[in-house]
Amino acid sequence: MPASGSKPPTIADVARVAGVSRTTVSHALNGLGKVDPRTRERIKQIALELGYRPNLRAQRLRTGQAKAIALVSSMPFAVAGGPSRLGFYMEVAAAAAESALVHDYALVLVPPVQSGSALYSLDVDGAIVVEPDTDDAAVTQLRGRGLPYVALGRPVAADDDAPYVDLWGEEVATVLLSHLRAQGAGHPALVVGSGSRHSSVDARVAYERMAAEQGWEPIVEAWPETGGEQAAYERCTALLAAHPEIDAVCALVDAFAVGAVRAIQDSGRTIPDDVMVATRYDGLRARTCQPPLTAVDLHLDRAASDAVELLLAGLRGTAVTPAPTAAPAPTLVARASSIRAV
Repeated sequence: MPASGSKPPTIADVARVAGVSRTTVSHALNGLGKVDPRTRERIKQIALELGYRPNLRAQRLRTGQAKAIALVSSMPFAVAGGPSRLGFYMEVAAAAAESALVHDYALVLVPPVQSGSALYSLDVDGAIVVEPDTDDAAVTQLRGRGLPYVALGRPVAADDDAPYVDLWGEEVATVLLSHLRAQGAGHPALVVGSGSRHSSVDARVAYERMAAEQGWEPIVEAWPETGGEQAAYERCTALLAAHPEIDAVCALVDAFAVGAVRAIQDSGRTIPDDVMVATRYDGLRARTCQPPLTAVDLHLDRAASDAVELLLAGLRGTAVTPAPTAAPAPTLVARASSIRAV
């Protein structure tokens, strides 16, 4: 290790001790060229013993890479902010950042991209887009810059063939609805975002299939994401008035589910005896709601890590097909909002 106050060792120092050229040291440390494996390991050991650290700025200038990837979404703050951001986005970000750092990449967490040029000023090599919608603002900007991206959740635009990690949209809805039915729900309503994100599209498919198979009258509501919890409260109040037979609400967006809980309680009904409630993501909103909400463990840590690996494989030039990578299957987390006394 260099003595305190001395200049840090350089690549020339490593080359001198190893008895090789600086080019060989560079290739050995960066996995480039045809360096004998034993020589490569010896050079790495010498660099470690000397305390050598590569000059990242010089590397970036030489390679043209930023060594950074972005995590982006077009979901509005009304549903992506507050407890949801502290849950969903931070869970994804923490796992993605850890996986990226293993490969010497930094993760840039970008606020929800609605329009404008939020991504044009960022020096990144690629991005992970969380649940892209059709005509997704984040995807549009990434494509405009010619940057590769991987979707976390199935892309829904007809021309979007980006690699993606499947978040089991249809399976999640099936798990939740099957649980509500098992708890006695005879008239479950489905609430989704009014956009076309995979979670909404796939949940509709599951709901309509189950309604046809099991013979209940479908009630599907699509609410704008921009309205958030307060708009969900108002819309659910109207929904309960129009359909008093509803005895369960499966609200995929957690902000909508919390608004629905308030509306149900203010209508004089009790949860779960009169109306059960379930949501998609087992995050902070679901756990701190009163009563706590039944939800699903999406295994976001694994999904985020897989998305990073897919993106970096593409950046390294490894062939990546649009075929999905799937995180572990969703796991139900049943709580008081949907568990009725026998």
